[in-house]
Amino acid sequence: MIKQDKRIDLRVTQAELELLDEYCQLVGKNRTDVLREFIHSLKKKIRNAQKYSI
Repeated sequence: MIKQDKRIDLRVTQAELELLDEYCQLVGKNRTDVLREFIHSLKKKIRNAQKYSI
């Protein structure tokens, strides 16, 4: 099977972009890698939310 990547276009404020770039520089990663890592971290957040939901 052919893997089909999806594309996301995201509008951010100048302040948000500067914050993202500052973090990228701090950790030595590019924007794409940082955003992918954040998306992957959502699995844990979902599990925790489900665990503590009523």
